[in-house]
Amino acid sequence: MNQTCCKLMTMAAIATTRPLRLIDIGVNLTDPVFHGVYRGKQQHHDDFSDVLVRARASGVERMMVTGGSLRESEEALKLALDHDWLFSTAGCHPTRCSEWLKNPDQYYQDLLALIQRGQKAGKIVAIGECGLDYDRLMFCPADVQKTYFQRQFDLAEATELPMFLHNRNTGGDMIKLLKENRHKFTTGVVHSFDGSLDELQELLALGLYIGINGCSLKQPENLEVLKHIPLDRLMLETDAPWCDIRPTHASHAHLIVPPADLKPTTTDAQYPFPTYFFAPESQAKRADKLKPGQMFKSRNEPCTMVKVLSVVANARGESMADVAEATFNNTMKVFFGQQ
Repeated sequence: MNQTCCKLMTMAAIATTRPLRLIDIGVNLTDPVFHGVYRGKQQHHDDFSDVLVRARASGVERMMVTGGSLRESEEALKLALDHDWLFSTAGCHPTRCSEWLKNPDQYYQDLLALIQRGQKAGKIVAIGECGLDYDRLMFCPADVQKTYFQRQFDLAEATELPMFLHNRNTGGDMIKLLKENRHKFTTGVVHSFDGSLDELQELLALGLYIGINGCSLKQPENLEVLKHIPLDRLMLETDAPWCDIRPTHASHAHLIVPPADLKPTTTDAQYPFPTYFFAPESQAKRADKLKPGQMFKSRNEPCTMVKVLSVVANARGESMADVAEATFNNTMKVFFGQQ
């Protein structure tokens, strides 16, 4: 083969390469495990900076750090202010809504002030994580959850921010409250969605977006519902350090390495794409045995967004490039005001 032919083939390959641009809409970066601390004990070195480098090297260009309480929302905002490609949410998770009880008006005002400060800095992009969770009523009774979910619609109305929503086994209560308060918020995403087709259709009718992670696709019926999410309403997330894709999940059968023509815009020699992110040897089985440059198998990371992309695209019968582009654009439109 002559040099001219080789050059033309190389140019053709470059021309057909598509950039892999992902946004993780939900990552719990305030969790101590990202600093090597598990249940109050230091198990390995603080590898927070490595977690961020791996995320960028896997195609993640922005992340939304979730706030599940007033204190956690403050921590999430601090992280976002420290890193130009991180953003945050602010709100109160349903399992923590008992925090409001001591002084509801003060809690609301403190959240509102925090959100307005983060909004002004261009960093807080959503109200939440908020909603209802009837799977974990041992942490907060349903009536308390509903009362203070209602107050967070007021936050959305006051700030005109979209909502980052949580819904678990609520028997229609969540959708009822969303319908009653639909005039108070612009739009939002129901993150970590694992509901039925009927539930999906009701949420779509409300103009909401659907966030998918590893926990969303455990069962075969979840994969069937996934196929009914319009591509222009889909978003992706890891919910790290939770919700990893496991061999026991129905989605695992759809996990394949991305095609060679799909490349992240940021690369790192220590974490070659895509091999590092799919290689078992990249993960340590025990936290106290973690070596520099490794991930811990039981701690999900935002760099696994590429795996979420893989199973979602393949289960839907669509290309990873198309799903990546669509979900990136959806997220930019809703949370970052870009068409």
